[in-house]
Amino acid sequence: MNGFGAKAYSKLGVETDVLTADPHRLVLILFDGALSAIQRAKGLLSQRRIVEKCLAISQAMRIVDSGLCSSVDPTVAPEFAGRLISLYKYILVCLVQGNLHNDVKPLDEAATLLGGLRDAWRTIGPSAAASRIDIPSPPEALAPGTAARALRAYRA
Repeated sequence: MNGFGAKAYSKLGVETDVLTADPHRLVLILFDGALSAIQRAKGLLSQRRIVEKCLAISQAMRIVDSGLCSSVDPTVAPEFAGRLISLYKYILVCLVQGNLHNDVKPLDEAATLLGGLRDAWRTIGPSAAASRIDIPSPPEALAPGTAARALRAYRA
């Protein structure tokens, strides 16, 4: 299969996954997309392919802002939702800094934070009940399992 065919097949797989996914799975898809875009940006930065790096970081920023951040429902667990939104905004700042300064360190920080949130989200499953929620205020490190009780804070 040539490069175009592989990309088309991959895109079809993602589109099918999105169309058939429950809300919990959709959030995982957003995390995966943002993490993939950051990883791609880091690779492009190391190759000094600056235009493509900018596009990859822009994609990650759109996913974090328009996907993850906007899916948080501030009316459910308002304190948690506010902290989670603040963390997403901090991740956006990291992405901007990495882009402006062609610096991998803030991109790594953004990926680490998103990875921790993604892992926690994956572990809770769609039927998990949320309880007391503790999200660190940025830029504190994200402890493993911190967002594991965050299911209700996302809009379904």
